[in-house]
Amino acid sequence: MPIGEICSRNVVCAKRDTVVKVAAQLMREHHVGSVVVVEEMVEKRIPTGIVTDRDIAVAVVALGLDPEVIQIADIAAGDLVTVREDWDLSEVVELMQIRSLRRMVVTDVHGHLVGIVTADDVLSVLAEEMSELASMVGGERKREEALRKVMA
Repeated sequence: MPIGEICSRNVVCAKRDTVVKVAAQLMREHHVGSVVVVEEMVEKRIPTGIVTDRDIAVAVVALGLDPEVIQIADIAAGDLVTVREDWDLSEVVELMQIRSLRRMVVTDVHGHLVGIVTADDVLSVLAEEMSELASMVGGERKREEALRKVMA
């Protein structure tokens, strides 16, 4: 399954010069744990980083820094890892595991922002697939029992 089919396309974004306090307010307003840092081109957004609620807690609050002064570019992860929307779910899961990332920014072939996928999104999809598989196994067992009764 291509990751583009399960990623959230409603991504909370902010420019590099956005202060941490505004980023935190965006997270609260949209009920998310991250803000994707973008460079805006004409009608397209190029992701350049990501700031999480944990980044804010560890890099700003814990150090007593002023969230109204510090910009998100100052605390965003330096090496943004992205995946393309045509990548298979299994490839994304493997990369998330290797890099110990709970969130992956999803782009198109040109590097433009498409969405974001989280470990929670992946778990939901996998749980649904497992449930469907379990239903199939249960249905198969019932069909076999019914067939045995008819043949008996």
